[in-house]
Amino acid sequence: MAMKILIADHVDGCCGELLRARGFEVEESASANSDQLLEKIAAADGLIVRSATKVTAQLLALAPKLKVIGRAGAGVDNIDVAAAAQRGIAVFNAAAANTISAAEHTLALMLALARQLPRAHVSLTQGKWNRAEFQGVELAGKILGIIGLGRIGREVAARAQAFGMTVIAYDPLISAEVFAAAGVEASTFENLMRRSDFISIHAPFTSDTQYLIGEEQLKICKPNVRLINTARGGIIDEQALWRALQEGRVAGAALDVFENEPPGDLPLLRLPNVVATPHLGASTVEAQRRVAEEIAGAVADFLLNKKIENAVNPDGLET
Repeated sequence: MAMKILIADHVDGCCGELLRARGFEVEESASANSDQLLEKIAAADGLIVRSATKVTAQLLALAPKLKVIGRAGAGVDNIDVAAAAQRGIAVFNAAAANTISAAEHTLALMLALARQLPRAHVSLTQGKWNRAEFQGVELAGKILGIIGLGRIGREVAARAQAFGMTVIAYDPLISAEVFAAAGVEASTFENLMRRSDFISIHAPFTSDTQYLIGEEQLKICKPNVRLINTARGGIIDEQALWRALQEGRVAGAALDVFENEPPGDLPLLRLPNVVATPHLGASTVEAQRRVAEEIAGAVADFLLNKKIENAVNPDGLET
């Protein structure tokens, strides 16, 4: 009998096609409610999710056959990786597939924020012609501080340098050689917060990065600083940011991610100096196909050949 893989979120159709071509039975149930998901996962050997499905310890307890979880994206904060490891379930992500899309979206938000494009667009569509109201700032000559110089952070740095920006970064896990190769100045976190004209976040959400930017950090920034977050919600304290924006201690913010998604009636979204998008960093045709292909291959290779090289939790898995 063929092994069964449940795709619980919307993933590019090539994912299911590739898995079926390798002999798996695939059920795509992106529209399933919670009760239906609990029923379906009991028979699954593999599970593929994006960010909508929360893979909790309780859910895993109802999946006695489950051997592998594939996250069609980079972050795995919606998966209880520790609980999966305890049950011997491998977890894979598609770490590199959305790099270009996320970097491009970061620059799009940065430019939209610097030139007030969303507000200008709305004003013009309302029949107004208020050119003086939407005076912006240039990126050229500004200092961009990047928090997290991983794949996406380095791609953002390269694009920012093409705009004539000086790039500094804080990342204690990245070697001096990587900083040098990227042409980026290594900085302490405090120095980055004090010097930067723009700050862009590209770090994972962990207990160490939760509220990394809060009230005290925002107090030491330049008053003309502009923040961009396309990484994960919860790294910026949203209430502290709201206060700083209202009081003029921060010039603007561009947010693609939020502590709660969807964010609901969030006061931040009503401020004129905030640009926001609904977690679109990886939402391109190209990125979603790459993600689907990468995670289909990882899940299939694990189930068929026990390949664990790129697993998020390789320790303790049977080979």
